Amino acid sequence: MNYSISVVLPNYNGKELLDRYLPFTFQALENSKCKYEIILVDDASQDDSVTFTQENHPTITIIQNAQNKGFSFSCNQGIMAAKHDLVLLINSDIKLAPDYLEKLLPYFRDSSTFGVMGKILDKSGDHVEVAAKIPRFNGYKLKSDKQVYPTTSLAEKIPTTFLSGANCLLDRKKLLELEGFDEIYSPFYAEDLDLSIRAWKLGWNSYYEHEATCFHLGSHTTKNYFQKAKIKEIYFRNRMLFHAIHMDRKDLKRWKLYILWAEVIPKVLLGQFWILKSYAAFKANKKEIRQSRKRIRNLMMKNRGKKSLAEVTTTIHSLLLNKELTAL
Repeated sequence: MNYSISVVLPNYNGKELLDRYLPFTFQALENSKCKYEIILVDDASQDDSVTFTQENHPTITIIQNAQNKGFSFSCNQGIMAAKHDLVLLINSDIKLAPDYLEKLLPYFRDSSTFGVMGKILDKSGDHVEVAAKIPRFNGYKLKSDKQVYPTTSLAEKIPTTFLSGANCLLDRKKLLELEGFDEIYSPFYAEDLDLSIRAWKLGWNSYYEHEATCFHLGSHTTKNYFQKAKIKEIYFRNRMLFHAIHMDRKDLKRWKLYILWAEVIPKVLLGQFWILKSYAAFKANKKEIRQSRKRIRNLMMKNRGKKSLAEVTTTIHSLLLNKELTAL
């Protein structure tokens, strides 16, 4: 089957990165022999990103946001404008290997595939930063901090809890049915986990392909434009939001008590008062949480999806049985 690809590239003050890495994206697209388009979503950059792109890559479609609204919003702008079968989400600080897309395309022969991503190496190319994410529960919290990759070259598919928003290839129709990223997580963190979990709940699988390689400069935008304390505050808020949205109804009350007594209060007693900002921001989203839970419930009814968060975890572990894996 011949596929077509829409590249969605969110950008904020990334002129230098665009200059450095866009040629590698073009090369990977050309090597895939797919019809393609590139959509740059500029999130109110203050540098010359837009002018640079217009002058040096006139075939790229540019969407300009009047205000900076973060990763989820920018990606959704591009996703809604995309015209092709598959959507490649890629960050401006990612360098693709020439055969990156060729390694990913075969996964979409299976109609149950939601998306796939390759491994992310650090800029030196010596260390794997991102591989397949393996889910586990710690109390009432879902964690995906364990990462693995196949020990040997395998023809078997390796599932992953979620696909990194920095380098994943997705089925556009399924992505649109999920309505893209949930913007409750803006400006960043947990939106890609949420997206893949919603897909898993509907019976759509996410995979990791170790033979597909890309390189990561680093958290360029986040580290440059947000203070460390603010990043931590957002991270913990979004972790609370994720669980409030995806936790089974029967466990929700106990989880809320768990968060308060096992996470918020102990941190306050240790003088980590920033957690109060995270908790207050989480509590301020009650209406949005209810809306997100309702959207997932309606999608599951429409698609006859029945998987709970625990069942998604069990499914992923069952797909990993008897596979030779190396942990990062």
